[in-house]
Amino acid sequence: MTAEARVSTLAAPVSAMSDAEFREFQRMIFAVAGIHMPASKRVMVAGRLSKRLKALGLGSYSAYGQHLRRDPAEKQIAVDLLTTNETYFFREPKHFDLLREHILPAHTRRTPFRFWSAACSSGEEPFTAAMVLADTLGGSGWEILASDISTQVLDRARTGRYPMARAEKIPRDCLRRHCLKGIGEAEGTFMVDPALRSRVNFRQINLNAKLPEIGLFDVIFLRNVMIYFNADTKRQIVARLQAQLKPGGYFIVGHSETLNGLQAGLQAVMPSVYRMST
Repeated sequence: MTAEARVSTLAAPVSAMSDAEFREFQRMIFAVAGIHMPASKRVMVAGRLSKRLKALGLGSYSAYGQHLRRDPAEKQIAVDLLTTNETYFFREPKHFDLLREHILPAHTRRTPFRFWSAACSSGEEPFTAAMVLADTLGGSGWEILASDISTQVLDRARTGRYPMARAEKIPRDCLRRHCLKGIGEAEGTFMVDPALRSRVNFRQINLNAKLPEIGLFDVIFLRNVMIYFNADTKRQIVARLQAQLKPGGYFIVGHSETLNGLQAGLQAVMPSVYRMST
């Protein structure tokens, strides 16, 4: 193939995603992550994957699907593109108020307080929890695990750096204690203080598969992701995570979510907040 032909191939337009091609990606993301993509998400799926087709010089989504079957690394890239969710600091603040005002004061401190952000996305949720734990318990006696299926967002989260606009929801005094303002080339950004950042262990975990050995937790956040799972997948994921709760531990979902019918052994404390039987 000549150089001119290669350029022409790379520049080939991407054909529209057909129903059959969409169903192929539906099956793939469900098999990998347990996520159900309804037909209404076809435009989103096509848009997010189109950049990879162009980068690889592929003219159709079916060709990309074939490529994924041969290349596990590219499949992870596709999963990253299709599972990235929006989040922000102090999202649904009542949960952090509950953590600060009720859950942490009742902690005996005989063992480290363990918190798991089970779908941490780009890190705002576990870093918010770290701020609350540091302000309440001090600089020791607590641990945070932050996990996601997407390696891309985990890499971004580990840097702890965000555009300054993302600081909008962080209380001013908390921002001063736990964050550093970017200067020079980093102007317009802020960074979570390295001492606090080091307390958060970021790890890739697929909640739709057998969990690794991660121990038991006092609090598990699984917020604003249940909407992507069907009933059977929800039941399996809740059972896996519930098995990682200490007696009396808290399982917290998003305000628009519920564990009704899924929470054997969990007692509803308030909407979106459940507690493991002691």
